[in-house]
Amino acid sequence: MRAGAPVAGDRTWRPELRAALGWAAGLLAVMQLVDLANGTLTPGRGACWTSVALVLFAILYPSHVTAGPHWLASRGLLRTQRVHTDLLVLVRRSDGVAPRLVLRDALGGRVEIDTRTLTANPVLWHLLDQGVNRSRERGLLRCGAGPLGELADRIDGAGARAVFEASGLLP
Repeated sequence: MRAGAPVAGDRTWRPELRAALGWAAGLLAVMQLVDLANGTLTPGRGACWTSVALVLFAILYPSHVTAGPHWLASRGLLRTQRVHTDLLVLVRRSDGVAPRLVLRDALGGRVEIDTRTLTANPVLWHLLDQGVNRSRERGLLRCGAGPLGELADRIDGAGARAVFEASGLLP
């Protein structure tokens, strides 16, 4: 990362973090209130419920995606994954409950990010797209056009829809 280079971050991360905290705190409160109402709340049970709430928070903790010129990083609860977007050798879509984009670079870096993160953050998408184009120009990225094209169409469609709605052309 160069000094002074612009960095873009996921603008949906803070609300997702607050939601994870809220669900964990809510679960802890409900479990302790039920125990308290039954007269069975002890320090040991309170510690157990706190542990369960902490596990729920760890599961719900959102990855914080940031990007800059030539790189993209995803910071989770315990570790940070980073790739050089101008050195990408693989881009594939991992389907499941939450579709993810898997990126690998020539230096061994690997990042998995939720496609909704890129859809909600056009600046992140733009920085990734610039790096992908550089990788293609260098001949490093030979596959991955399908998932990237689908994602680009979805992001461009959402952007166009937002412009039309803002201008009053769509209800």
